[in-house]
Amino acid sequence: MLVTRIKTAVISLIVLGVVLFVVPAVVTRLVIAAVILIGAWEWSGFLGLAGNSARGVYVAVIAALMAVMIFIVPEQFGLLFQIACIWWFVAFIWTFFFPTRIPAVIRWLAGVLVLVPLFVALLSLYSLAPQFLVFVLVIVWAADMGAFFAGKLFGRVKLAPGISPGKTWEGVFGGLALVAILTLTWAHYAQANIAVLLPFCLAVGALSVVGDLTVSMFKRTAGVKDSGKLFPGHGGVLDRVDSVAAAAPLFALGLDWLRLAT
Repeated sequence: MLVTRIKTAVISLIVLGVVLFVVPAVVTRLVIAAVILIGAWEWSGFLGLAGNSARGVYVAVIAALMAVMIFIVPEQFGLLFQIACIWWFVAFIWTFFFPTRIPAVIRWLAGVLVLVPLFVALLSLYSLAPQFLVFVLVIVWAADMGAFFAGKLFGRVKLAPGISPGKTWEGVFGGLALVAILTLTWAHYAQANIAVLLPFCLAVGALSVVGDLTVSMFKRTAGVKDSGKLFPGHGGVLDRVDSVAAAAPLFALGLDWLRLAT
């Protein structure tokens, strides 16, 4: 299993590099849209829908909302990111009360709040500069890797045992410590304002944990371990982008508010 995970991770990184820095921009945007729609298909599996046709309707709804944001109301990106951040704060509070019954309408709406802002944030960051998209991914990966190793070495206090029994508070702090080291290193070489950049990146890293827990909460409600099987050893799209779904809208919003992209 470990060898499979490593192979999948290496291949995924190579494909990501090609998509972001080699192929034409229109192809990159189409690939991002396709990935999100695969995620929408996986999310439809959390809804208890009967048959592929019903699941296809949900994917079509997500696709339509993505198109509306890009082609009809692009000036509302900032508002969408603010709504997403409010949603993730609510989701954070929600995790403390799990297990709770999740009505079907909430599961439908939650998928919209996870997937549509993620799509818009990824496109916005890529359009601004692919390096910004890479940076938020690196923050998420650092938070995840730091949490994994710190949790293995020092983990004692469970973070959310009803949702993800393997996660610990020690792991969270270890992940944030790695994010801090990464941020300090980057700020030194980029001569960035560390007083602004460090708390911002730590907030992005912390929110990525909420994304992971939230999607895990919906998977547990649906009675599934992985959202899909697209990535051998890693699961589906949602298993790979759950943390990014929470982190990317905040990152995109913060770049604008804090003028970090200038």
